[in-house]
Amino acid sequence: MRKSLGWILGLAALVVALQFSPRLLARVNAAPGQDQAQPQQPQQQPGDQAQQQTFTGKIAKAHGKYVLQNPDTKTAYTLDDQDKAKQFEGQNVKVTGTLDAQSNMIHVSDIQPG
Repeated sequence: MRKSLGWILGLAALVVALQFSPRLLARVNAAPGQDQAQPQQPQQQPGDQAQQQTFTGKIAKAHGKYVLQNPDTKTAYTLDDQDKAKQFEGQNVKVTGTLDAQSNMIHVSDIQPG
């Protein structure tokens, strides 16, 4: 019984820890008036499954797919709307969408020249 109680408490602690992403902790610990790092996060609308974010970088083709490359963080995000991304190949852009962290894919809502 004690082993299962310890396991349940450990699992509960893990769930609570996963609720606080590093980005949220950085925001909580930031000094008042301090600029926040990209991506910018507009307020979540009621009923939204995931929060919209704005990512900046350059549209490039990698392994046959269009990606958003961020040279500052050395990160590349796959874009789910390949047709929209194709229009901006080689350009610096702002991509608005939701990030699927497991697949590192942005579900694109909008792409604007940046």
